[in-house]
Amino acid sequence: MTAPAPTTTTRPGAARRERVPAVLVLEDGRSFRGQAYGAVGETFGEAVFNTGMTGYQETLTDPSYHRQVVVMTAPQIGNTGVNDEDPESSRIWVAGYVVRDPARVPSNWRSVRSLDEELAAQGVVGISGIDTRALTRHLRERGAMRVGIFSGPALADESALLARVQQAPQMTGADLSPEVATTEAYVVPAVGTKRFTVAAIDLGIKAMTPQRMAERGIEVHVLPATATLDDVYAVDPDGVFLSNGPGDPATADLTVVRGVLERRTPLFGICFGNQLLGRAVGFGTYKLKYGHRGINQPVQDRATGKVEVTAHNHGFAVDAPLDRVTDTPYGRVEVSHVCLNDDVVEGLNLLDTPAFSVQYHPEAAAGPHDAAYLFDRFVKLMEGQRA
Repeated sequence: MTAPAPTTTTRPGAARRERVPAVLVLEDGRSFRGQAYGAVGETFGEAVFNTGMTGYQETLTDPSYHRQVVVMTAPQIGNTGVNDEDPESSRIWVAGYVVRDPARVPSNWRSVRSLDEELAAQGVVGISGIDTRALTRHLRERGAMRVGIFSGPALADESALLARVQQAPQMTGADLSPEVATTEAYVVPAVGTKRFTVAAIDLGIKAMTPQRMAERGIEVHVLPATATLDDVYAVDPDGVFLSNGPGDPATADLTVVRGVLERRTPLFGICFGNQLLGRAVGFGTYKLKYGHRGINQPVQDRATGKVEVTAHNHGFAVDAPLDRVTDTPYGRVEVSHVCLNDDVVEGLNLLDTPAFSVQYHPEAAAGPHDAAYLFDRFVKLMEGQRA
């Protein structure tokens, strides 16, 4: 099939830009046609959707989205442009970006360039002008799946696009944390008086997470995903933190996690870290049909009954029983939080060892601040262990 000739459009206050045809192809054969958004070319990844109405810059720069093509369910994206203060890492990590109605002109006093320009500058291939509601419904019914976005010369041989998507790697079995983590340890100093030292294992950490700990008087030593138990204890930590990150938790080595539990050092994990803690105590993990991604997910704290609105980004979950406390090699473990949409495990609490974790993102970047108390709980855990 011959692609239609490119047309042009003019944005007020912007240069004329070609509207390059683009197509999104899912591994089950369904496709959507639109225009190139960001870079022109081709990209492959796992198609997932994010339900947040804001916070797109933090989403794009979250390392947990490595090798994923993110579909934004909010129809209008890019209204506030891009600034240099909100990124959660040094680059955009999404494999591709899908929006319905991109802003023609950004409008915000902090904006320094448009989202379209930023995506293009970092080589992120995207598509706009498609029915993202229909695409999201398809992913909810069929599940997250491999996808390709093609524009420009990549459309030359459309008959081969589906086969190329089906040859792309699966997310199941993917060991991705080493690809996004720091290669050199670094320190985020405590704000004000230093109270504690924490060794944070970078599995795909977001910049705001050590900052939230620093605000509580914690000096955070961020270590590579490949850090050994000796590396962790070389910083003489009062606590250990397991960060968020991409990929299949079943691929991760658990030596460090189990070593920390055996030494009874206070441990706090989020997202990928929650899954590693779950595996370390003996639970399995499994892939969700389409995952939880966005900043509006309802989670209940089972101890208090309080419902929190939380930020999520995960496609895997811990397989732990909701109806009972489980005996493990590290003592009793209970499910502390649960998602009210689908009863997915959203947190674990060890009753006989100083450790806990949640599946969501308490750093609130972007997202609500309902879960900020979890950093205070980590501080109290370290206070109790020190006493």
